[in-house]
Amino acid sequence: MKFKMNALEKKWVLYDVGNSAFTLLVSTIMPIYFNALAGAGGIDEVDYLAYWGYATSIATALTAILGPTLGTLSDNKGRKKYYFMVSVLIGAIGCVVLGFMQHWLWFLLLFCIAKTAYSVSLVFYDSMLVDVTTPERMDEVSSQGYAWGYIGSCIPFIMSLVLVLMYESLGMTQTMAMILAFILIAVWWIVMTLPLLRSYKQVHFAEGSDHDGIKGIRRLGQTFKELKEHPKCLLFLVAFFFFIDGVYTIIDMATAYGTALGFDTTSLLLALLLTQIVAFPAAIFFGKLSNKYPTHRLMYVCIAAYLCIAIYAIFMVEQYQFWILAVCVGLFQGAIQSLSRSYFAKIIPTDKSGQFFGIYDICGKGASLVGTTLVSVVAQITNTTNLGIGSLVVLFALGLYFFYRTNKIEA
Repeated sequence: MKFKMNALEKKWVLYDVGNSAFTLLVSTIMPIYFNALAGAGGIDEVDYLAYWGYATSIATALTAILGPTLGTLSDNKGRKKYYFMVSVLIGAIGCVVLGFMQHWLWFLLLFCIAKTAYSVSLVFYDSMLVDVTTPERMDEVSSQGYAWGYIGSCIPFIMSLVLVLMYESLGMTQTMAMILAFILIAVWWIVMTLPLLRSYKQVHFAEGSDHDGIKGIRRLGQTFKELKEHPKCLLFLVAFFFFIDGVYTIIDMATAYGTALGFDTTSLLLALLLTQIVAFPAAIFFGKLSNKYPTHRLMYVCIAAYLCIAIYAIFMVEQYQFWILAVCVGLFQGAIQSLSRSYFAKIIPTDKSGQFFGIYDICGKGASLVGTTLVSVVAQITNTTNLGIGSLVVLFALGLYFFYRTNKIEA
């Protein structure tokens, strides 16, 4: 039977289409722009890769502080939409201003703010899943979100590519092309958010009137204590912390990695566009498979596949190998993200979804704190970018082990 989404589910999916454009910008054009700024500032390739990784790690640390606290506060009646809207606005405005930055250090500082706002918006967005659909539909709705996010984000990305790669033919400077590309992504992000903002209603919420920060932080502390009473949730978060760190490190640093290896910029961008195109049918396919096979078995396949991808990256020296890597990532990227989100949504208390997803998103989408730091440190110590990326093998191996342990626990 063909899966059909209702109106609210479609509007929820649209936000994935909107925010994925920013994700694609961060993983493609933005590192290239930063590379140009860093080069003008006398930064070499190894340090450029490391600084980009450190900036991503700082954004993660900020998300780790703000995400759970604000996620807890958003569980109060009528608050989730407000916090969601504010975080989207900060991220989109930050995206616009980034295009005007001409010094690499100021660019990194503003990047940390915009990236943090984007990541925090996902705390509220992911926790909305329990309000917009039912448990039996979560796997497919979550998969549809990532799938349409990948293919939909290609529209503003291709338009941005035209601006960035053909700026001379269009009669503009490279700087102006970058500014327009950043503005385009921000407008797309906002426009795709509006339908959800108009229609979303918070169904599940915590009782009481804890609207102040102190009470929210106290309730967050209670959530950490409650995790001991939900051992399956706790162990899954440990597994998720490791394997999703690896996934998002690859997303965040793929272009920076290829650039550091000296690969052609245009070819890198087109390869990552191919990743988005491949990820669209792959995410939907895994969503369909979730109706036939248990979610945890499909996740084993995805984590093991990423372990192999990290090993493959160690030996990558030719540009065609990057294209192979891009296809392999596309096959499993959407699946591991969507299945993880729906798996977690099924095992948490629905009236505390903001709290639990606040913790989830510490190590979730765009987090990659350990991964980016690990890659940066190993790359600088060994002076080899391949070994830096290859170090992610450790994260996927640990993630696979702890996820195996998770599924030994009864819900």
